[in-house]
Amino acid sequence: MTATQVQTSTMKPTNPWAKRNKARTRDVVIASLLPGILAVVFFFVGTALGATIDPAVLLIIGFLPAQLLAAFLVGRKYYGRHGREDALLIVVTIFLSTFVMVLLLSVLWSVISAGALALRPSFILQNSHYISGTTSLEYGGAGHAILGTVMAVAITTILTVPLGFGIAVYLTETGGKARGVIRTLIQAMSGLPSVVSGLFIYSILVLQGWQPSGFTGSLALLPLMLPTVSRVSEEALRLVPVDLRNGALALGSPTWQAFAKVVFPAARSGLLTAVLLGVARIVGETAPLVLTTTYNNDTNLNPFNGPMAMLPTFIFGYIRNMYDTSIQRGWGGCLVIMILVGVLFVGARVANRKKK
Repeated sequence: MTATQVQTSTMKPTNPWAKRNKARTRDVVIASLLPGILAVVFFFVGTALGATIDPAVLLIIGFLPAQLLAAFLVGRKYYGRHGREDALLIVVTIFLSTFVMVLLLSVLWSVISAGALALRPSFILQNSHYISGTTSLEYGGAGHAILGTVMAVAITTILTVPLGFGIAVYLTETGGKARGVIRTLIQAMSGLPSVVSGLFIYSILVLQGWQPSGFTGSLALLPLMLPTVSRVSEEALRLVPVDLRNGALALGSPTWQAFAKVVFPAARSGLLTAVLLGVARIVGETAPLVLTTTYNNDTNLNPFNGPMAMLPTFIFGYIRNMYDTSIQRGWGGCLVIMILVGVLFVGARVANRKKK
């Protein structure tokens, strides 16, 4: 063995990324903690002196500028000109992400804490017959509205899913000249205000003599669900490898058979995700239902005849009253919708999970 081999075998492998600059780590920690500590001290000192300090205002005009300044100085000290922009970007990104997370958690906590007061078995199983705004929460519930929402969403899904899948297949599997126009229309529909959809069905059906019912409400929800289903389905079909299509065609299968037996099964989880996301998109819409349906305190199992209650209209009706019990019933309906949407999104994540 030569001297070079001995020297190489005894040398320890170097890892420059494992080396830490203690001074830099110290300055980063100080720059991260000092603005928050100063903001808290300023708040408590000002409160002790009798000053009225809004925490939100202190956060925006006190903590955030101090944090940006500290990050700017540390980034400039250790990384030069490029470090300044990187440090500012990191601080702003973390601050805005935390701000959005706090807003989301506050909304979730408000719905859960207020809706839990009304949520009980009777609230799920009973309707609001003989229930007024001052009736105790022990009586009555939103069972009829839950059934109405399930039936209306089911009708909308039955009407929308074939149309959305057909649009996705046309955009991905054919070479039609109208693909650009259809894709533009679908993208435009995705930004359609929900009240416009309700006004459309109200003007062409209700004003022409149709009785407001669960079916008219379902038709008003269709333009809101269609863009989500078609766009997510299109992306799911595009994710299928081209080799699968070409392999099926090379074996002599017709185009429709290659799609039905190869492409569609490969995109099944993505298509199911499209349906679940579309349902979650419409389950809480209120404006279209207010214009196209009539609220009913009783249970109506016929969506094509007579007024029908749904959870959004149930919430809208009780929130308008000024009684505490009425508002709590509205919060209970909000909690039920949030639970339904949460279940749908979890189902979408599970359906879209990669198989081992």
